[in-house]
Amino acid sequence: MEKYVILADITCDLSEEIRKEIGMDDYVKGHIHFDDGRDFLTKLEWDPMSKQDFYAALSNKKVKVTTAPPNIEEYCEIFEKYVKDGYGIISIALSSKISSTFEFSQKAANRVLEAYPDAKIACVDSFRMSGAFGLLVIYAHILKNEGKSLEEVVAWLEENKRKVHQMGPIDDLFFIARRGRISMGKAIMGSFAGVKPMGDCNADGYTTVLTKVKGMNKALDTTVRYVAETATDIKNQYVLVISSNRDAYAETLKQKLEAELAPKKIFMTDVFCGCGANIGPGMVGVYYLGEPISEDLSVEKEIITRITGK
Repeated sequence: MEKYVILADITCDLSEEIRKEIGMDDYVKGHIHFDDGRDFLTKLEWDPMSKQDFYAALSNKKVKVTTAPPNIEEYCEIFEKYVKDGYGIISIALSSKISSTFEFSQKAANRVLEAYPDAKIACVDSFRMSGAFGLLVIYAHILKNEGKSLEEVVAWLEENKRKVHQMGPIDDLFFIARRGRISMGKAIMGSFAGVKPMGDCNADGYTTVLTKVKGMNKALDTTVRYVAETATDIKNQYVLVISSNRDAYAETLKQKLEAELAPKKIFMTDVFCGCGANIGPGMVGVYYLGEPISEDLSVEKEIITRITGK
């Protein structure tokens, strides 16, 4: 049987529990920097900071947090480790429209292939991030476990990566304002009114706000209705529910999805440091497969307008 490994970068946001279940034995770490001088590797676990401490730091307007992708040398090191042991590699990276991670993985693969010309390394641009990226990684491992070849898994990823949708609210508008996405005045008024922005992925992996609703319960109900109208064959799907320090809301969303749509399986995970520094606290989302994302999200906008009436 062909030996190959699937290597995703840190931004796939898959917990240890999920990784064990799907047989994901390794991944590529990144970097995070706090302006008080702290630097450490980003991992798919809460180490060296707890989830509560990390999101508290993000909520502190005096603290500046930045991230950096794994560099070319780090990619070369992990690629060479597996190539030396006779493994083929599928490297899946955060959207190239969001980060240079995919470019670095490609350059590293070319270097390693110069030294090991018989090696097999396929680099895949996920065009997704966080839970959307993570769902692709879950499916890739499931296909591998079913006996699919490296080429078959890569073909599936290329065919389906722009079919991954997301939906869900965010309830910390102040973090969004500090990142310059909305004004602080809008954040104050929106928080006072209980407004929850909700969005789907565009073709490049960025989240585009499609609507705003008042109240978390209505937001979660709207999320389930949106999934019902945009997912394909949801009862036979693997679905990923994710949150950035909103565990109770994530569990409520999971229960609503199970009760109303009954997917094949729902995985749950956190937004870890690599994506959390950019997403911020307060996000709850579900990721699943549907039709390919439409240009400018025109179809998705029509659907959410029909659901919300606005």
